Amino acid sequence: MRTIDASQGIRILDSRTTASLLSKVLWITTAGFLFTAFGAYIAPDVLPGAGFFAVVLINFGLIFGIRAATRRSTGLGLALFYLFTVLMGVEIGPLLKAYLHMAGGQTIVFEAALTTAMGMAVMAMIAQIARFDYRKLASFAFAALIGLVIIGFLSAFLHFISPGVYAWLGLVIFSVLLLVDFMRLRDSPAGTTPVMLALSIYLDALNIFIFLLQIFGNGGGRRDNRWS
Repeated sequence: MRTIDASQGIRILDSRTTASLLSKVLWITTAGFLFTAFGAYIAPDVLPGAGFFAVVLINFGLIFGIRAATRRSTGLGLALFYLFTVLMGVEIGPLLKAYLHMAGGQTIVFEAALTTAMGMAVMAMIAQIARFDYRKLASFAFAALIGLVIIGFLSAFLHFISPGVYAWLGLVIFSVLLLVDFMRLRDSPAGTTPVMLALSIYLDALNIFIFLLQIFGNGGGRRDNRWS
C-alpha cells in the first residue's frame, strides 16, 4: 500500500494552491485586458494634453487606491482594478488608434498582442520550474527600470538613444519583471489575494505590449509607457 508522508502532502497542497491562485490571477488579468480594449475603443483619436494628464494622474492614484482597497475588501479592490484597466485603455487609446490607422497597423497591433500573450505563457511556465533567488533579480530589474526612466527623460531633450534601442531595453526589463512576478505568485502563501498580483502582471504585460508595438512598428518614436 502506497503512503504519502507529510512533506509530500504539503507539496501537493502547495502545488494545488499555486495552480488555483495562478488561474485566478490570469482570469483577472485577461478580463482586465478586455476592459482595456473597451477603454481604447471609446477613447478619442486624440486626447487633449490636459485630458491626458488628468487620466494619467487618476490612473496613478488608482494604483495606490487598489492597494489600499484590497486590504479591506477584495471585491472593492477588484472593482477599482477594472476601473483602472478601462482608464488605461483610454490613456493608450490614441496610441493604438494611431497604429491602426497606419499602413499595416492592424497586423502590428495583432502581432504585438499575440506575442505578449505567448510571452506571458512562457514566463508563467519558466516560473514554475526556475529555482533561484528571484529577489536579487527583482532588485536588479527595478534598478534597471529606474535607469531606463532616467534615460528616457534625458533622451527626450538630448536624443542620445534611438527609439528602437530604448524599446528593446524596455522589453527586456519588463520581461524580467514579469518573470519575477510569476515567481512571486508561485511562492505566495495560501490565502493571498490575487488582485495585487494581477495588477503587477497586468502592468508588466501592458508595457511589454507597448514596447512590442514600437519594435514591430520600427520604433515609431513613441514613449507613452506606464511604469510599474
